[in-house]
Amino acid sequence: MPRLAIAPEFTRDLGALARPVRRDVVVAVRRFLRNSPSAPHPERVRNSRDHRVATLRLADRHRGVVVRQNDVYWLLTVLPDAEAWSYAQRHRFGVNTAIGVVECWDAEALERIEPALYRAAESSDRRLFDGFCDTELLHLGIDARLLPLLRMMTSESHLTAVEPLLPESQYAPLAALARGGSLAAAWRDLDACRAFPLDEVDPEDLAEALRRSPGQAAFAEGQHELDRILTTPHWCTFLHPPQHTYANWPHYDSPVLVTGGAGTGKTIVALHRAAGLARAAGGPVLLVTFSQGLATELSARLDMIVNDEVVRKRVEVGNVDRIAHRIVAEAEGRAPALVGAAELAELWQEAAIGRFGTAFLLREWEQVILAQNLRTFDEYRDAARPGRSVELDADARLVVWEAVQHVVGRLRETGRRTLLQLASEAADLLGRSVGDLLGEEAPGSRPYRHIVVDEAQDLHPAQWRLLRAAVPVAANDLFVVGDPHQRMFDTRVALADVGIPARRFHLRISYRLPQEILTWGVRLRGGGPADGLVPGNAEMYGYRAVGHGPRPMVREYVTPEAELAGLVSHVSEWVEDGVPTAEIAVTARTADLVKTARTALREAGIMVKVTPLHGMKGLEFRRVAVIGVADGIVPAPDALTPATEDPTARAHDLQRERGLLYVACTRAGELLYVSYSGRASPFLPS
Repeated sequence: MPRLAIAPEFTRDLGALARPVRRDVVVAVRRFLRNSPSAPHPERVRNSRDHRVATLRLADRHRGVVVRQNDVYWLLTVLPDAEAWSYAQRHRFGVNTAIGVVECWDAEALERIEPALYRAAESSDRRLFDGFCDTELLHLGIDARLLPLLRMMTSESHLTAVEPLLPESQYAPLAALARGGSLAAAWRDLDACRAFPLDEVDPEDLAEALRRSPGQAAFAEGQHELDRILTTPHWCTFLHPPQHTYANWPHYDSPVLVTGGAGTGKTIVALHRAAGLARAAGGPVLLVTFSQGLATELSARLDMIVNDEVVRKRVEVGNVDRIAHRIVAEAEGRAPALVGAAELAELWQEAAIGRFGTAFLLREWEQVILAQNLRTFDEYRDAARPGRSVELDADARLVVWEAVQHVVGRLRETGRRTLLQLASEAADLLGRSVGDLLGEEAPGSRPYRHIVVDEAQDLHPAQWRLLRAAVPVAANDLFVVGDPHQRMFDTRVALADVGIPARRFHLRISYRLPQEILTWGVRLRGGGPADGLVPGNAEMYGYRAVGHGPRPMVREYVTPEAELAGLVSHVSEWVEDGVPTAEIAVTARTADLVKTARTALREAGIMVKVTPLHGMKGLEFRRVAVIGVADGIVPAPDALTPATEDPTARAHDLQRERGLLYVACTRAGELLYVSYSGRASPFLPS
């Protein structure tokens, strides 16, 4: 019986085929796996650069390309006959001698660029890798056949030009050296390309190399596993090495924080971590995020990863507000009443006094008093006020405290609470139920054994206290993923300040975004530091993407009507290009723009997702249109604190608005369209 490994490119190419062809391909692959008499048989490829490459006739005028060694077949792609033969002749395959992962080379393309590199080398005495001998490069796992090309490179741009032709495990250490890094730095980047530790590498053992390469191959052990690989999104099966390592590490002694930019796979890591903990059956698992909409999306994704009903029931998926609501309801014997936004605004209006307006008081309550769980005026008087630029002496603090207590008292009188109050009270309830114990002495008093947190940057300190109280301090207790640069709410806290001293890991490679969108998005975001999750500020640098695509389209229109017509025209073209409507999204800052765009598209017979910028959080699409990115709309004027009231708060508001636009734009995995009428938003890169 053949042992069949599936490459992620095969599943993507399969999805692009016409339905009848796709059906025939799946039937043929099933027959091949069963070694059926009617199964396709491997056919040799003439003039191939790798003698192990063969093709399989999988459908009429369509072939699969495989690399075979003994009974192992690595199914790489499925293409029309001519393209399949060309692919099979053009590529060669190997095993990295340093870390034991499989490598795919576009050998023909590398041969074609050799003359250009030779001419460049003749015109310069400088050599990019002169500081490293062949032995050092070979020890890094660099393929011996690549060395002649490397010795002709005179600048870092030459290496960048061949990046698409090289395996990541070859490019990553070479890029570190080209930037002026040491061999130790190159080894660190090479280590990020492997998912498993190993002692020895057998470069001839393809099967073991495939098993060490979870981002490039998945073994189909039977028809059920084959169907799962072919029918679920590739992220359900194929994890890039850092993602696989962080998600599947068996034992973390302390809480873990995984940060990373847009498209680096943080949510995927969180999902697989929750699934792995559930399979280990160590106790109840909570997968949690900040909103119910995202929780619903996480639950649907987890269903695709975990197909064992018993295992799936071990994971509760929810948002922090619902968990707090349930804990308080169980303690009080009834559902807690929540105050509405309009009612709360009226209460703050009642409390406003002198120079302390409603917005100032609300922020002081949420960002200082609730954030630090301050219970008395003495505690508030002596407390630090990070992020608040308006200095308050003791007398001013007393005025603010009394205003806040007026609102809190009115809420208490009517039996109503805010969501943040609810989280704070739920944390207190859990704390009282176990006394001062924070270890395994009273594990039964904690609702969960493991908690996995997604979109961590948007959680308030009160919510973090609740999560810390909900799980015992033990190995594999808290696993947190987030990105301070994608914060959508004004909640900035270092985990260590709320009793979670987390060990930090960082993802730097975007697998979803093309480099062109990533570069533009970083310029849009501003590239500056962001606070939260970790002590101090987190910088936005060192991110790169593995793929390339078209640059974002930024279109200026004279009138809003013309902009709307342009939107309908572009989205219509996308649909005509064959992009499924489920993979297209349109988004805007205001509800009116969203409503107008949705109506115009529906009148044109186009049913795609149209949502406010906030609604794009956590989602992915092939193509995204962001409209109304004009001055006066983005940033939203009513979302900004007046500079005269609190300049630091206004600066935070501007960064939040900028981050909101950044999040929406980086949901596009293939093509980004941005439009405005009138004057462009100051956030748009020039």
